[in-house]
Amino acid sequence: MSKMSEIFGSNVFSITVMKERLPKDTFKALKKTIELGEALAPEVADVVASAMKDWAVEKGATHYTHWFQPMTGKTAEKHDSFIEPAGDGKVIMEFSGKQLIQCEPDASSFPNCGLRATFEARGYTAWDATSPAFMKDDTLCIPTAFCAYTGEALDKKTPLLRSMQALSKQAVRILRLFGDTTTHSVTSTVGPEQEYFLIDKKLYQERKDLIFTGRTLFGAMPPKGQELDDHYFGSIKERISAFMKDIDVELWKLGITSKTKHNEVAPAQHEMAPVFTTTNIATDHNQLVMDTMVKIANRHDLVCLLHEKPFAGVNGSGKHNNWSIATESANLFAPGSTPHENAQFLTFLVATIAAVDKYAPLLRMSAANAGNDHRLGANEAPPAIISIFLGEQLNDIIEQIKDGSLTSSKEAATMDLGVTTLPDLPKDVTDRNRTSPFAFTGNRFEFRMVGSAQSISGPNIVLNTILADALCEIADELENATDFRSALSTKLEQLVKKHYKVIFNGDGYNEDWVVEAEKRGLPNIKTTVEALAVFSDDDVIALFGKHGVFTKEECLARQEIMYEEYAKTINIEALVSVDMAQKEILPAVMDYIASVADSMNAINAAVPSAPVGTQEKIVIKLSELLELAQVNLDKLRIEIDAAIAKEEISELAHDFIFKVFEAMKALRTPCDELETLVAVAYWPFPTYGDLLFRV
Repeated sequence: MSKMSEIFGSNVFSITVMKERLPKDTFKALKKTIELGEALAPEVADVVASAMKDWAVEKGATHYTHWFQPMTGKTAEKHDSFIEPAGDGKVIMEFSGKQLIQCEPDASSFPNCGLRATFEARGYTAWDATSPAFMKDDTLCIPTAFCAYTGEALDKKTPLLRSMQALSKQAVRILRLFGDTTTHSVTSTVGPEQEYFLIDKKLYQERKDLIFTGRTLFGAMPPKGQELDDHYFGSIKERISAFMKDIDVELWKLGITSKTKHNEVAPAQHEMAPVFTTTNIATDHNQLVMDTMVKIANRHDLVCLLHEKPFAGVNGSGKHNNWSIATESANLFAPGSTPHENAQFLTFLVATIAAVDKYAPLLRMSAANAGNDHRLGANEAPPAIISIFLGEQLNDIIEQIKDGSLTSSKEAATMDLGVTTLPDLPKDVTDRNRTSPFAFTGNRFEFRMVGSAQSISGPNIVLNTILADALCEIADELENATDFRSALSTKLEQLVKKHYKVIFNGDGYNEDWVVEAEKRGLPNIKTTVEALAVFSDDDVIALFGKHGVFTKEECLARQEIMYEEYAKTINIEALVSVDMAQKEILPAVMDYIASVADSMNAINAAVPSAPVGTQEKIVIKLSELLELAQVNLDKLRIEIDAAIAKEEISELAHDFIFKVFEAMKALRTPCDELETLVAVAYWPFPTYGDLLFRV
């Protein structure tokens, strides 16, 4: 057995471990809970808890925690030791089924926006048996849902599980129409690619903006950036390679299939990609990936930056959400060799097209946050306009459906590279489109809008729910049809004609597409503040309510939380901008101006006839920029004070993006120019050249 296979999943209480350690009846009962959603009896939970505790203690665990994902988008954990008093001054190691199934953390201290009053603290975490427990350091971590005392979801996991359940219900209805009587559940699957930056820890510690906000608020571009395209897939530096090796090992121990690693486009930027798994587990895994990257980077005297846009002028980071749906034995987005004859696949494909077009603003909202506002629409990420790329083969089929005459599929070809020693390459039936926010890539859709620091829960909640709704519409119409095939053909043609406008196979970066999208009536929602408004729309609340994913109260609470998070994020950035400009940049510039002026005076005193025009020009230029920076700094302070005076949360967020953030940009402009003029010895913190290339 190889070392890799020995360590993979070694820190996971997996199905294999359960089978080895649990009595047969207990194991069967637990599998029914995991696979069929059946309730777990208390006596079964006691046996599972005891086995889980023994396994964890053998691996060095002293504590356990209910590991959950509150609406901060991060993870949370409260550690309790296994010890219980034995009554004789000694302790014993205990862990009961009740402790496994449920714990009680403080619910009012997490974001909830009225779902919990401050004085009402009780909340519950509930064991999610579908996601395996794991060891982290000396602690047994039990993935759990998190809800209020009143039952509302206060986390990212609960609504995700609800959305998966809703999708399964409607997808099974469709499969029944095609004669499948054996499939009882359909699951969504995800393989989330993770982009990130690595910078030197010492340099990081000298930048307040990176410490407090995760991104640089000031910084001029160095002489070299990413324009030579030499970093992408380039040779990996030894220091980075050592980090990546450690990451692989730690993730493999957690049962996370870290598959791909490479340099990304920007200097100091990299990517890790796993193999897909069920959406719930993939979401848990991605949270662990981010946590592990931060922890391992620290061991290597590096800092992992997960912000969507840590550096202006070079590519930001996304999290490509490769999403599909499958039964236990088949991927329902797999076209087959003759997709025009695969009516079941075409039904799920057309339903997805209809769902994405109908709920495009909601899908856009799912990828909205303050960091992603800097990234979307740039020449590195998809535009803020939701569209679908299908490729040549599927686009041809969809056009045939629209025209009412479906007869053929384009076939794949081979490529002859003109070198006899090289093999002929089988050519896919379609190219890939990296400019599309929602692209079909063979047997899945790649939702490329998701930001690198985001939980993937939100985007997948939306994808699962909107597809469930589209499938429900189709099933409602066809379940009582006298001629199923004829009714299906009519329905698919109707949906394609209605939603064809969302399909776009061209260059999403081209400005002409913005004009074309507007003609088609596709929304172009450019900022998070504008995107968040959709959460309170009646049709969105009705959608989530219909499928049991969110109540109206849960929708409105999440909208308010996201507005508040956005406003607080920009406010922190603005305050850090003020602090850095006032205490670091402006004093450094003054010192440099004084040194240049002193040199002029010294030269004039020593050699009155010597020319000092150069120094004079420098002093004038620096003084003008210094004055402009001070004026813009004062304006930023005014805008901050005006914004925080707003009581309505949506107005507060609106002012922070359209007034405070604009004032921040105005302050940054002269400060960045000053960086290019001030001597290196005087500049108060590391530059982009230092951060991006000294790794």
